Amino acid sequence: MSESGMVRLTREEIDHAALLEEVRTHQAGAAVLFLGTVREMTNGRQTIALDYDAYPEMAIAKMQSLCDEVLERFPLTGVRVEHRLGRLELGDVSIAVAVSSPHRAAAFDAGRMLIDRLKEEVPIWKKENWADGTTEWVHPGTTESAPPKVGQREDSRS
Repeated sequence: MSESGMVRLTREEIDHAALLEEVRTHQAGAAVLFLGTVREMTNGRQTIALDYDAYPEMAIAKMQSLCDEVLERFPLTGVRVEHRLGRLELGDVSIAVAVSSPHRAAAFDAGRMLIDRLKEEVPIWKKENWADGTTEWVHPGTTESAPPKVGQREDSRS
């Protein structure tokens, strides 16, 4: 396990309930927890497992830098991020992001910014293990499509 301040890389199961409790304070009126999990289907292909790997020192430094950035940008009372490495099965939690703030808008916005930037910028690599026996390394942040805009149905996007 690698750890620095608010961030941690681990090969063990993430205790997301404990992570959420670490950010809860009496000054926080909102606490948001995001869990990234291993899903079965990606772009029509069936996944049986994911493998995550990282250069720990570089990944921890970038994760900590992003946490510092959201603390400067939003009025937060707590931030914690934990990412798994190694082989994960369907449904396993690969990442947990917990933030707290006196108000929900800041907590939601900070949590969203953190997970989006983490996926784009932190050097953690993911290998898809497909049901047909093939594997594929996937660049972080390239498999997710943009979320629908408010009032737009997900199935109406082009």
